[in-house]
Amino acid sequence: MSILSPIQLLQQELAALFADRVSASESIRLHHGHDESCHPDVLPDLVVFPHSTAEVQSVVRLCAKYRIPMIPYGVGSSVEGHTLAIHGGVCIDLSQMNRIVALHEEDLTATVEAGVTRLRLNEELRHSGLFFPIDPGADATLGGMASTRASGTNAVRYGTMRENVLALTAVLPDGEIIHTGTRAKKSSAGYDLTRLLVGAEGTLAIITEVTVRLYGMPEAMSSAMVAFDSVRGAVDSVIQAIQCGIPLARAEMLDALTMAAVNRYSKTDYPECPTLFLEFHGSEASVAEQAQLFADLAEANGGGHFAWSSREEERSRLWQARHNAYFAGLQLKPGCRCIATDVCVPISRLAECIEETYLDLQRDGVEAPLFGHVGDGNFHLMLLANPSDSAEMAKMKAINHRLVQRALAMEGTCSGEHGIGIGKQAYLAQEAGTAALNMMRAIKRSIDPDNLMNPGKIFSL
Repeated sequence: MSILSPIQLLQQELAALFADRVSASESIRLHHGHDESCHPDVLPDLVVFPHSTAEVQSVVRLCAKYRIPMIPYGVGSSVEGHTLAIHGGVCIDLSQMNRIVALHEEDLTATVEAGVTRLRLNEELRHSGLFFPIDPGADATLGGMASTRASGTNAVRYGTMRENVLALTAVLPDGEIIHTGTRAKKSSAGYDLTRLLVGAEGTLAIITEVTVRLYGMPEAMSSAMVAFDSVRGAVDSVIQAIQCGIPLARAEMLDALTMAAVNRYSKTDYPECPTLFLEFHGSEASVAEQAQLFADLAEANGGGHFAWSSREEERSRLWQARHNAYFAGLQLKPGCRCIATDVCVPISRLAECIEETYLDLQRDGVEAPLFGHVGDGNFHLMLLANPSDSAEMAKMKAINHRLVQRALAMEGTCSGEHGIGIGKQAYLAQEAGTAALNMMRAIKRSIDPDNLMNPGKIFSL
């Protein structure tokens, strides 16, 4: 009589509870062992699909019983290896937890299950006059966005997930269910556990419900695209606009190589030079005034003709092209993976950081698309490398290393919105310092002493 391993015993107990909603098939495990990062695929031992917080609690308690790691999963759109089961274990796929729990239109809040995506929430809000603004590009789940403290194109006006998550329901490593925060606009009651879990990357608890802020749909929304002679001219225009108090809703910069890739991928014919994608929200009069003020600044900084659009379909086409910049960049070197970069610096140092990065690329003879959320001081350099070419991978990682060092020297951060995951742990240690990192480890050990919640992410124990 053979003795079953802990994972086999766990599989039996999960099968008794979830029937065909637990799987060890290679195809399902492969799907959940792959993300958008450059890290090698790592398959979980099992995948389970809960439908409620109570079911997540059951999974967590069984994993704790057998000391099996747990990896929460949304749609797999992260780029830092957050969902890879690097120590094996059970992938808890929350995508079928997709109920809109409550809409409180008069309070401008919504409570949703963790598997609800941002597009699904905004579709639900379409006829209410409200919207949820956090837009990381991918149609990510709200649970995943909270876990990685996601951001995106609207952050310059509406903030990130940090500012827009009011409350959470989460399951702790021992199976206890906690509720953090309230729907009240503010609170000074005790430790801010909501902020502790937002950005924890699933290492402290599994988020099952999220309460978020909503915003009134502006009376008028106008998008614009303007090409510049130089990246500095584009960046300086945005910095000056912010300093002048122009309330930009979106301010995205794409460099010449990125614009060429976008044209090829999206079948557009935009000028292939440094370009700003902009959006203004407000009343008809205020939007017109904001746009004219920005146009004057842009002209003084080498900006060319503005292409304006207030029609929803045209605005959607423009922003879809922007969101496709990552996938367009990948097509510049088919078969390559992207070493994601995500530095963020004070906006006064942004143009300098980008220019020094270009000089570094030129010295190495490397071309790489560069684009980002310039209103936040956050940009992405797409370093494309063949995963099977160790020399090329090493070269790109060296460029990334120098980029992070440059950002840290400018009092910036190694990650503006993607999180730490697997690849940025050394930089977190450098950025935070030994004492702060030890404090993070102490929090992790006190909540998850057996290191079962997404182990190996953010830092090692």
